[in-house]
Amino acid sequence: MTSTLDVLELERSAQELLFQEARTANTFSDEPVSDEQLRAIYDLVKWAPTSMNIQPLRITFVRSDEARARLLPHMAEGNRAKTGAAPVVAILSADSDFHEHLPKTFPHVPNAKDRFPELSQREQMARFNGLLQVGYFILGVRAAGFAAGPMTGFDAAGVRQEFFADGTQEPLVVVNIGKPGPDAWFPRLPRLDFDEAVEVI
Repeated sequence: MTSTLDVLELERSAQELLFQEARTANTFSDEPVSDEQLRAIYDLVKWAPTSMNIQPLRITFVRSDEARARLLPHMAEGNRAKTGAAPVVAILSADSDFHEHLPKTFPHVPNAKDRFPELSQREQMARFNGLLQVGYFILGVRAAGFAAGPMTGFDAAGVRQEFFADGTQEPLVVVNIGKPGPDAWFPRLPRLDFDEAVEVI
């Protein structure tokens, strides 16, 4: 019997790696995540589409014990143990000063930067487009063979004060990254079927 997945261009093994078999790990092994792997993840996910190519996502990789000790008090209690155990943790934030990079990222419109004088407008655009990039980041972590554990259970104001007090970055999501450890998975929850979530008009 032909599956709907057979009409996709993407190989079945890649579909499973990125989607069907991908899970959020709650425990992690001791296998490290190298700087080269982190760079490779970024070099893949930087191609996410954003409005006017503004690319507001900023990534802070937390690896050292010192940096982790600064992060853990701001995590929700239920997220602290796994965040403490993950080989690397990414703080994904949106930079409202994205317009400073437009001469490079949108060069065919020389005055593009001047279109964004209002901070409130930039913050709204940064958050929306940053969250779009977050989705790509999760897929990039999975493509590298790791479990991505995205969490919004943290004190965003506390994380901003701790890590970005002098800057323009708004924390969006914290993501644990690593190979899953023993008993890493909760039971898989159901998803809505096509007819429950989709309308073709």
